[in-house]
Amino acid sequence: MNEIIERTVSATPERVWELWTTPEGISRWWAPDGFRTDVTTLDLRPGGALEYTMTAVAPEQVAFMEQNGMPLSTPSRKRFTEIEEPDRLGYVSIIDFVPGHDEYEQLTEIELHPTDDGGTRIVMHVEPLHDEVWTQRLLAGRANELENLAALVAAE
Repeated sequence: MNEIIERTVSATPERVWELWTTPEGISRWWAPDGFRTDVTTLDLRPGGALEYTMTAVAPEQVAFMEQNGMPLSTPSRKRFTEIEEPDRLGYVSIIDFVPGHDEYEQLTEIELHPTDDGGTRIVMHVEPLHDEVWTQRLLAGRANELENLAALVAAE
């Protein structure tokens, strides 16, 4: 069963869409705290790829990665499954970074709903990962990313 994360931000769906679907936008908020995201490929169409490298930069994140035998920089790959500008976006993440687990795909679907005050209610449907521990890590990371997005648009 999918997990749901919701967050309302003070930007229009069109602005949120732009931040979610351009290399410049993604690099400004996508990574959880303590990480940096560098987009290398973005082909915004169903079946198109989003590829980026996420790098641990904060000392506590560097330590976590090292303690778990994970590299500090991890290339990530996603494939878009749904593009309905400016209100629906879907993608599968290629999960290939978990030690001791074979590669698999994980689906995320995003809905952007305009609010009466000119903002956007983001509803994120997140397919669980292979176990509860990793699912909770994923959900915490996604929630943190949405906090970063909210802070970014509030500062604009």
